[in-house]
Formats: sequence, structure tokens, C-alpha cells
Amino acid sequence: MNSICVTCGTQFADSDGEPAQCPICEDERQYVGHAGQRWTTLEALRATHRNRVEPEAEGLLGIGTEPGLGIGQRALLVRSPGGNLLWDCITLVDDETVARVREAGDVRAIAISHPHYYSGMVEWSRAFGDVPILLHAADREWVMREAPAIEYWEGETRELWDGMTLVRCGGHFAGGTVAHVPQLHNGRGALLTGDVIQVAMDNRHAGFMRSFPNYIPLSAHAVRAIAAAVEPYRFEAIHGAWWGRSISADARAALARSVERYVAALEGVYDGR
Repeated sequence: MNSICVTCGTQFADSDGEPAQCPICEDERQYVGHAGQRWTTLEALRATHRNRVEPEAEGLLGIGTEPGLGIGQRALLVRSPGGNLLWDCITLVDDETVARVREAGDVRAIAISHPHYYSGMVEWSRAFGDVPILLHAADREWVMREAPAIEYWEGETRELWDGMTLVRCGGHFAGGTVAHVPQLHNGRGALLTGDVIQVAMDNRHAGFMRSFPNYIPLSAHAVRAIAAAVEPYRFEAIHGAWWGRSISADARAALARSVERYVAALEGVYDGR
């Protein structure tokens, strides 16, 4: 049985019974729900949930589960001439979703920003012929279900195809990664950021945290390092982890403003303007 943590949506390795705990939720960046540790299975979820698939932008499809599951993120499918990239992951995969994704050209590889979205990555890889799952090696300890398809990459960047690049930013997790997709937004480029760079509710700013549910901020040094990691890349937009959380224009300037505001607040010089 491959148990799934109800709170974070992570699927665990096959075992005779439920795990004693979820290390991802026990970590300070996540939490165990008020009802205590609870488990489910993929089979049970398929009976009660479905996936919504719809355009996020030209060449970009969103895939999210309804009703909400785990952390509630949605995955993004990048449509690209050399093969499609599935960015980040969700827990639920079923025949209907696989068919919808294949209509868009199948999947060449899966890349994930950080451990909170590892979720059902092994099942997703298997659904598309054991495609590679690209994870930064710095976060290897958080993989709860190993598989031959997982490829751990090291260093600061990993070049993909069609000019796409994985960029290690750190911050939220040591291996926290964003994807630069140059062909999106009519060639002006976009960053896919999960919540390594968190798009704010106003869709005009970004935020940065070690833990969002427990309100633990990142240091000014860590936030400046995130900004420095993406500085070499051209991007018009930032697409975050949830439906409707995108900065769709002039995102590079928005990120710079957000970093300046965040650091000023930490240093006690932010005046609210």
C-alpha cells in the first residue's frame, strides 16, 4: 500500500501499513493538522476527487485537483516543440487527466520546485512511460518514495531543451528551484516558481518565506540570493503555485520591487509605500 498524507498530499513507499508519521509535515515548514496525522490512498482519492485542466497562458496548461487536496497547488504543463515539461506535481492522477495531457502532446520530463510538491510524482512518471523526474540533490532527504525515474541534479542550473532552464534559488528549501521558460508570453519569457517566489494576492508583488503556514520569514541574505539567481534571465511573467496567482506583465520589475520591500521590512526601514 502506498499511503498518502492527507495534509501535504505526499505519497509514500509501499508498506504493509500506514507510516508512523509524515516527516514533511513534522518539519517546521509544514504542519500536522488539528485532527492529527491522517492517511489516504490514490484509489480512495480517485473516488472522491477529479482534476481540472485549463489554460493558464498561451502554451501553458494548469492541472489542479477539486475539491482541494493537500496544499492545494496545481501543476503546470509547458507545451514545447522538443517535448512537454510537467512543472511541479499534484497527488491525483487518473485516466481522464492522462488523456487530457496527452492531447496536449504528452510529457517528456517532470521537474519539481521543492519537496512540498513531490506529492504523486512517481505515479505521474509511470503514467507517461517512466519519464524522468528532475529533483535538486540538496532536497533528496525529503523524497518519501524513491523510483528509478528520479534524477537528482546538482549545481546552480540544469539546462533542459528548447532553451528551458532549471535554476536553484534555495530559500524555502536548500534545493528550491524555479524554471525559466523563454518561449512563453510571445518569447518574452516566464518564470515558474511554485512558492519559492510566492506570487502575492494582488498579483503585483511576490513574497518569500521559510514557512508560509507557520509564518517564518527568510533572511534578507536568502531573499537577495533568490533575486540574484534569476537575474540573468529574461521574463515578462511569473506563474506561481495556485490558480490565479500570476504576475502577467513586467514581472522582472515587480520582483525587484518586492525584494526591496521585503528587505526594507526586515531591516525596519519600510515606510508602507
